[in-house]
Amino acid sequence: MKLSIVIVNYNVRAFLLQTVDAALRACQGMEAEVWVVDNASSDDSLEKLQKIYPEVRLISNEANVGFSKANNAAICQSEAEYVLLLNPDTIIGEDVLHECVAFMDSHPQAGGIGVEMLNRNGSFALESRRGVPTPSTAFYKMFGLARLYPTSRRFGRYHMRYLDRNTANQIEVMSGAFMFLRRTALEQVGMLDESFFMYGEDVDLSYRLLQGGWQNWYLPLRILHYKGESTQLTSFRYVRNFYMAMIIFYRKHFAPHHRLQSLAVETAVFMAGVLSMIGKLFSRAANCVVELWRKTRSVVCQKKEDRHLPETMLFFGNSEGWEALQPLVRRAKLATIFYDAGDAPNGHLSVADENVSFTYVTYQTDIYSYSTILELLSRGFEQGINITIGTFSTRTGSLILPNDIFE
Repeated sequence: MKLSIVIVNYNVRAFLLQTVDAALRACQGMEAEVWVVDNASSDDSLEKLQKIYPEVRLISNEANVGFSKANNAAICQSEAEYVLLLNPDTIIGEDVLHECVAFMDSHPQAGGIGVEMLNRNGSFALESRRGVPTPSTAFYKMFGLARLYPTSRRFGRYHMRYLDRNTANQIEVMSGAFMFLRRTALEQVGMLDESFFMYGEDVDLSYRLLQGGWQNWYLPLRILHYKGESTQLTSFRYVRNFYMAMIIFYRKHFAPHHRLQSLAVETAVFMAGVLSMIGKLFSRAANCVVELWRKTRSVVCQKKEDRHLPETMLFFGNSEGWEALQPLVRRAKLATIFYDAGDAPNGHLSVADENVSFTYVTYQTDIYSYSTILELLSRGFEQGINITIGTFSTRTGSLILPNDIFE
């Protein structure tokens, strides 16, 4: 077996099905397998997955054991030469896995690979490549020097923005959303540290690979990371887990040797966590006020509903997908403009000069390859076309929009 893909799921059924679909398409022509480890989801993720993709290998946990422990369970049961740890809220292009395997085969010192991650508007995700957050690197980031000098090799090391994003480069830290790993490297340095329940485990493993004499690489291969759909970035639990993970990392690797620096960093991390929680409290309060205002305004203006214009979505697909989409579009209350993929092979770039006003762009994934969708998304952002991507699959029956899912 050449490759084992491991996806940990927790209550993100629609995103999971899309990620599995993209992964299966990307490993065609390769001896590969897909594992899904479910952390006691309360939705029907596993039932849907088994019905649509029966070839996927499943591990069902009776409790949420965390990201590290769930991944380790599948790694131990798999036997492939390479292991890909993949978030369930990602889309990978059809060429990505073959390129990663070819690179690993030709670079025997490569222990891991990270890739070019896009945000859903097509912008480059800075966490695609990072430096180890040593006390000095963390200090420069937390006190604003990294923002002032983003391309400095000293002050901007955290996000390594001095590296060309279109060129393969050695990096220090890979993102846990996509970690392509060599099994022999894992056997040497150990698997994910299960003291990290969620977050920080990617930094820890990347650092241990470097300490073990392995190389970590960044390759300019595009994937989309919805970022947060599998974790709920607005929750206080997220804030606690994230900042506690940083403290665990410092205590594990730096506290014994840099006591004063580590103490300063831990204090800064703690304060950043407190400030983040306070910010989220104010944000929630503000959202409640805005929602109350909207409801009040809705009651006052209920006789003027004809003035409300629905959001507009451009849909690129075929007539079969267009027909299947109609019930979901009505539920979403969207005005939809249909473009046949045969007439618009370049998607929204094909109609960019038609002065069409729209809110979302949705692609039928049965018709457009994931690589094409990611290419169009990236090119659109570079050309200043401000879009947010949606996807629709007739196989799963899911319409995934930026802020909602319809099935």
